[in-house]
Amino acid sequence: MSGPGRIKVLVVDDSAVVRRAMGDILVGADDIEVVGAARDPFVAAEHMAREVPDVMILDVEMPRMDGITFLKKIMSQHPLPVVICSTLTEKGAETTIRALEYGAVEIIQKPRLGAGRFIEESKITICDAVRAAARVRVKKIAASPVRVEKKLSADAILPPPTGRAMVRTTEKVVAVGASTGGTEALATMLAGLSRDAYGMVVVQHMPEGFTRAFAERLNGICAVGVKEAEDGDSVIRGQVLIAPGNRHALIKRSGARYYVAIKDGPLVCRHRPSVDVLFRSCARYAGKNGIGVIMTGMGDDGARGMLEMKEAGAVTIAQDEASCVVFGMPGEAVKLGAVERIVSLDHIAREILRQG
Repeated sequence: MSGPGRIKVLVVDDSAVVRRAMGDILVGADDIEVVGAARDPFVAAEHMAREVPDVMILDVEMPRMDGITFLKKIMSQHPLPVVICSTLTEKGAETTIRALEYGAVEIIQKPRLGAGRFIEESKITICDAVRAAARVRVKKIAASPVRVEKKLSADAILPPPTGRAMVRTTEKVVAVGASTGGTEALATMLAGLSRDAYGMVVVQHMPEGFTRAFAERLNGICAVGVKEAEDGDSVIRGQVLIAPGNRHALIKRSGARYYVAIKDGPLVCRHRPSVDVLFRSCARYAGKNGIGVIMTGMGDDGARGMLEMKEAGAVTIAQDEASCVVFGMPGEAVKLGAVERIVSLDHIAREILRQG
């Protein structure tokens, strides 16, 4: 029986084990309800004829009809928020990135059984992905008590900035954070950058194994080079580094050289990588030379870090509400007084280039 105000979820996966695991994870959330579990798109379509879910969790590799084909049919006929659930394989990653182009709003990694920390973190990331997807539709979800796990701040990874950046330099560095809707928003923004744009580090909330394929896709459509960040990579003009899924990315400095440090650690602001961690590191090591950009996304990851960047003298930019899929992250940064400039998605690249 449906609970009032709950997000109704339909799980579509050919694996009975995965369907059961997903149900076990979602059933613990007070604001989420699994209204059906289908082994393939045909069974899912029969369920949708009886009851349309608020969110669908969809596997991409299934018999009879693959998830991508089903996704295209859904988005062209009866659009609804779709969260892609994929295995960690190179082929799966490429297919999943394609699914984002066809309208999927979030990616989650299939839950693995037997790994205690993974299961606990899966509960957080999967439930948050469903909540974020539900917000994408113009539909108000009735408020209801929600049990949430403790949310760590960037203190779990590095201490707050001292207010004094290291050796002075005239070179700028850009830190960008995005989540729900961010994959396509980043493609638009990065495509507007010139070849000699300031070095940039990006945190896009995405599971481990998918960020490499995402970076490769962006590299093929942008004038700047785009790659998945590796520990020690230099942050240089004309290159964008995408934080790897499931690892925190920090901007650091050695003399006048900026580089990235890739670190393990707990979820911060319920995410790994965390925008707050990236922004704090930029505040600490770049100071006035930093440019912070916060884009579409659910929640408040990055809001506090952007305030620290502003207090350190950095330029801070937020995507405006009209062009966001979800105005959560930019909206929270605006509420904190962390944002100097609010611009539309189409103007973010130009705003960055203006900071010369």
